[in-house]
Amino acid sequence: MSGLAARFELERGAFTLDVGFELPTCGVTTLSGPSGSGKTTILRCMAGLERPRSGSLRLDGDSWFDSDRGLDRPPHRRAVGYVTQTAHLFTHLDVRDNLLFGLRRVRERAPALTLERLAEPLGLLPLLDRDVANLSGGERQRVAIGRALLASPRLLLLDEPVSALDLAAKGEVLEAIERVLSDLTVPCVYVSHDLREAARLADRMIWLDGGRILAQGPVREVISNPRLPFAQDEDAESLLIGKVTAIDHEAGLACVGFSGGELWIAAAELPRETEVRVQIRARDVSIALERPKAISVLNILPGTITDLVQVAAAPSQVLVSLEVGESRLLSRITRRSASELGLTVGVRAWALVKSAAITK
Repeated sequence: MSGLAARFELERGAFTLDVGFELPTCGVTTLSGPSGSGKTTILRCMAGLERPRSGSLRLDGDSWFDSDRGLDRPPHRRAVGYVTQTAHLFTHLDVRDNLLFGLRRVRERAPALTLERLAEPLGLLPLLDRDVANLSGGERQRVAIGRALLASPRLLLLDEPVSALDLAAKGEVLEAIERVLSDLTVPCVYVSHDLREAARLADRMIWLDGGRILAQGPVREVISNPRLPFAQDEDAESLLIGKVTAIDHEAGLACVGFSGGELWIAAAELPRETEVRVQIRARDVSIALERPKAISVLNILPGTITDLVQVAAAPSQVLVSLEVGESRLLSRITRRSASELGLTVGVRAWALVKSAAITK
């Protein structure tokens, strides 16, 4: 059986973890949820740093943990790359030797990556001979990620690797992670409380609360789920995944095609065929029952209403979910507007997208 299958039950004081999930053999899965929901605990169980009361963990048919069989493979035999918020580098070694330490962990199999191949996408070539004490926070995290990858892990765990960084450093590390993960052929589990990171990096998403999984699936489906707690936020948004199909250089726009149509977005520097992710805030989407004419809004998409959810913190507003092709689009409008339009599940409508942005 290929892929990863995990089931963990654990009690710690008043907190109880009870989760089960399956992941494909490669790609990025984000564990998201409020503080104390069990994100880091799951990673520690996967790494062998925490022993669940019961459960199992299998990767490509290889059992790492099985409480029924009394099996608990120790951390050093699990071939896991684990990067936390703090880069725990060896201060007596320079950047090159910190990275090479990862290669020294590879004993029974040929390394999947070389130092030369990994240093460039992580932006580490100019830093190889530098003392780690002289690195910035973002540089230290990139070294930590490189060291974990050079150990040729069968599973990569990233526990909020950019949460302790300032905005500029966070951006540089996220760009580096994007570059290296695009070619990674092992599953990666990325813990983050920031939905923008999930929208940017993840293929799948698991949303946790109170030690339980509330939702899991393709990231664009989970992020756009109007029934999840974060959909109630003022900045709730949808995620569409598509490809650049045309460029209007004079207007400074790129046309992004996806399963439900196309969007013109300010991104003329992107070449055609570039795969992109588009974030659309729910408050930037209006609804009409007929396609408007003579209007300044460029992006008008046909869809079907699939759900209406009251915004708890704003009784005057409602969140409308529309199925647009194979994608889901959220619109935050007033209850009065929804009532006057007669919006109900199954109604055909037009989504007027006033603003959209490619994730960065």
